[in-house]
Amino acid sequence: MLKVELHCHTDQDPLDAVPHSTRELIDHAARLGYDALSITLHDAFFDPRHDVVYAREKGITLIPGIERSIKGKHVLLINFPAISERVRSFEDVAELKRDHPEGLVIAPHSWYPIPTALGERLVEQHAALFDAVEVNALYTPLVDFNAAGIRWARAHGKPLVGNSDLHILEQLGRTYTLVDAEPSANAICRAIREGRVEVRSEPISLARAVWQFSRMSLIGAIGRSRRLRRS
Repeated sequence: MLKVELHCHTDQDPLDAVPHSTRELIDHAARLGYDALSITLHDAFFDPRHDVVYAREKGITLIPGIERSIKGKHVLLINFPAISERVRSFEDVAELKRDHPEGLVIAPHSWYPIPTALGERLVEQHAALFDAVEVNALYTPLVDFNAAGIRWARAHGKPLVGNSDLHILEQLGRTYTLVDAEPSANAICRAIREGRVEVRSEPISLARAVWQFSRMSLIGAIGRSRRLRRS
């Protein structure tokens, strides 16, 4: 079984001021025993070619990815080519899947009370597009917005994947996916679509959740400020 993370950001992200580099993330993931990562920058395709050898030397398979905004809502597009950066609608996602069946479409943090969450209506409306539903690491024993998504996935026969939605390195390691596959991007995505996965997850304390959410909000605010200055 491979230990896999499919939702993380680095300082290449064009929207958020993430403090760590791609290789710092790879190093940290290697220390925690990960076997594969997909870096999913906001609305910018992550091409692993520049880091794939470095990651392989650390025992990690890098998978192309992007966290694409569709009508203001986030969708994870994993193991698609760079053309995924041009997706604008759910119809585009359907066409992308037809042309590149090795890719994986994941609904991230979809039931969370944030503006970028898809919400149950959109996930239900486009249920056929989604290969998996994310169990997000940001939850506590008393507050868990994953619960509705887990119920929906089970009712619709969709696999679950555990992701960190990582913006700071500390987020990695408490929620992840075990995948029964060979260590290649295509094999990992195929195994997830076929449900050969197990989610490992444990809640964090309320204090840690507040701290992580505050850090993520600050990272986003700094990123918005930088974009305003550039424009």
